[in-house]
Amino acid sequence: MRPWSIEYRGRWEELELESETLRGNALGDPTVRPLWIWLPPGYDDSDKAYPSVYVIQGMTGQVDMWWNRSAFRPTTPENIEELAPDCVVVLVDCWTSLGGSQFLDSPTTGNYHTYLCDEVVPFVDARYRTLAAAEHRGIAGKSSGGYGAMVTPMLRPDLFGGLATHAGDALFEVCYQPEFAIVARELREHYDGSYDRFWEDFRSRPAGSKENDGRLINAYAMAACYSAGELPFETATGKLKPDVFARWLEWDPVRMVPRYADALRSLRAIWIDAGTRDEYYLDLGAEAFRQALEEIGVTDVRFELFDATHGLIEYRYPLALAYLAERLTPR
Repeated sequence: MRPWSIEYRGRWEELELESETLRGNALGDPTVRPLWIWLPPGYDDSDKAYPSVYVIQGMTGQVDMWWNRSAFRPTTPENIEELAPDCVVVLVDCWTSLGGSQFLDSPTTGNYHTYLCDEVVPFVDARYRTLAAAEHRGIAGKSSGGYGAMVTPMLRPDLFGGLATHAGDALFEVCYQPEFAIVARELREHYDGSYDRFWEDFRSRPAGSKENDGRLINAYAMAACYSAGELPFETATGKLKPDVFARWLEWDPVRMVPRYADALRSLRAIWIDAGTRDEYYLDLGAEAFRQALEEIGVTDVRFELFDATHGLIEYRYPLALAYLAERLTPR
């Protein structure tokens, strides 16, 4: 079988969910979304109900990409299978044609927070033997997925009782703001200061074939999610627009902690990690998030900074998944 695949003891089911919430979204993105469910060994042989963990993706992720293989490394579904956690694992798709949704509701991208919480969760609970209470449901992700894993339980503690964030977007002045000047210069030098010209060019050629494609896409997509499409800087100079950036900062997980202190205190499991060489300094955001939690009295946190960059840290996902499965299982 190896290196091409492994023999699964659990079982993956591929489903589709037609969303009413995403209907009519401003980007015209699909309303029928794929949904992958992993059922643990023994699921079909008993009446046992299981905790569930929702796994969400980073910027540009779509759910079929979980099956992509990197050299000499197992895929994420293979990692889940070999770990065989005693829980139901749900792989959710919240992709947009801008690259992502940050798992928030926005008039510019669509209502992906509502989709996840009010459509996907009930859909899964109705079809599988899950323990349908917040204390038995967790959410995990990396990068933008790590961001979603931090903020979703704050907004909906009635649904989620645990989180795992791997290098999640946090401390926005550190992870986002340094790239504003690069984006402004790129727009000036190559696109006459116009994002419309950038998108026209980007969609006419292989994606990512120019050095700063990722930076331009990320800044635009974050503005779509945090400030209804209004950029937080002037494209001619990179000068910050404080009022717009303040709207972004309202969505910074570090700054959200005091406002959602009761929700965070109610969680049964919190996992935070990041690589010490993360290119976006999300290790600093991870530490800032941990400190903010400590300030509201949340100290039962699994926290680790490890030697890595932002990429190739998928081996961390099973560690957090095992932690969530154990913490969310009835005692």
